[in-house]
Amino acid sequence: MVNTGMQLISFTCAVTGWIMAIAVTALPQWKVSAFIGSNILTSEIKWEGIWMNCIYQTTGHMQCKTYDSMLALPPDIQAARALMCLAIFMGWLSCTVSCCGMKCTTCAGDDRRAKAGIALSGGVLFILTGLCVLIPVSWTANTVIQDFYNPNVPLMHKRELGQAIYLGWASAVILMISGAVLSSTCPLMERDGRYRRGYIGRSFANSPASAPDPPKPITSNSVPLKEYV
Repeated sequence: MVNTGMQLISFTCAVTGWIMAIAVTALPQWKVSAFIGSNILTSEIKWEGIWMNCIYQTTGHMQCKTYDSMLALPPDIQAARALMCLAIFMGWLSCTVSCCGMKCTTCAGDDRRAKAGIALSGGVLFILTGLCVLIPVSWTANTVIQDFYNPNVPLMHKRELGQAIYLGWASAVILMISGAVLSSTCPLMERDGRYRRGYIGRSFANSPASAPDPPKPITSNSVPLKEYV
């Protein structure tokens, strides 16, 4: 029951991290305009994502435009597109595989070895999904920080970290931790190849049977034994 509960909790957290990764892919707030200088009042805020850039005005109007050419994009944006799409696909695959390997499902029947292998594969896929989210988010954050402190970059082109970057970091951490917990809930294998539900103790299945003790003579100290002819 403990391992089943841990599997359900880790699977729920992993699905939450996967949904967060989908939101990070769609949000345009990867890079936001930096307010540098004495004049901090501005009439518009610029957002730059991996699919489009948006301009948000103080009047409440927002205009977004997708990128015209993919080959003209910076390398970090191109890599972010590919890795985030790969992360979404791997997250869907991880959810499908993990559902088949959980103890509360009827997939693979009563074969514990097969279910343990499927659950382990699902946990590893969740960890890889988290890495696919972590790499583009960290790469973009590094590019933004380098350009911000680069004196050769004009002030109007400097950007700061947007909300999508922080959401991506949280999504990657949740996915990797949930995948590790899901992998650790697999049953342990005994010497004879069978699996147990995480219980570690002494096994008496193959231990030699001890010889029974010889019968002891019946004696009585209160009643004396008499012989009868």
